[in-house]
Amino acid sequence: MKLTKERIVDAGMAVFAEVGYQNLSMRQVADRLDAHAGSLYYHVRGKEELLALMADRVCRSAYDAGSAALAALPPAAGWQDRVATQATALRLSIKQHPGGAQLLAESPGTLSTGALALMERLLRTLLDAGLPADHCAVCADTLLSHVTGFVLQEQNQPAAPPSVTAERYAELCERFPLLMGPSMPRLGQDEKFTRSVRLLCAGFAAPVRAE
Repeated sequence: MKLTKERIVDAGMAVFAEVGYQNLSMRQVADRLDAHAGSLYYHVRGKEELLALMADRVCRSAYDAGSAALAALPPAAGWQDRVATQATALRLSIKQHPGGAQLLAESPGTLSTGALALMERLLRTLLDAGLPADHCAVCADTLLSHVTGFVLQEQNQPAAPPSVTAERYAELCERFPLLMGPSMPRLGQDEKFTRSVRLLCAGFAAPVRAE
């Protein structure tokens, strides 16, 4: 099949899922396409541009998912609902790509237009809510960093919890009574994420209330 930029990005995503960010190479991508490495450079200048294109694809997919989720909200939805909807759509979207959170984290350095669109829309939501302009950039960056970190943890969790003996478990409970004790709720990842975003939104609104 004829080499195209889209096919090279497809192959890059597949290789990335197998070997990770640091180990990705143009030669591996070429092997995946059954092509010579040199032929890739007619379409993509090098690894950095390929990573930028991959990040842009992930971000654009997340942007489209957020657009659909926002369109489904009722007209009376408040700004916190709109922020939470964007965050949830972003989390679900980047989870679909192995390494998607890492690509998102690297996207500002590549000036990905997809990532910039995500930030622009989030900033507009916060500004329209009446938050001070000099406050909005920090809020938006904090939220996107939280989503990225949350998904990084999710994507790096072991498939099964570590095996712990009863003796070791009792020792941990004694050393860390707050963390291991019954007073701390055991939340699923979805509920934990929802609550965390709501807490962030409450913090974003606090300076407005103080004024």
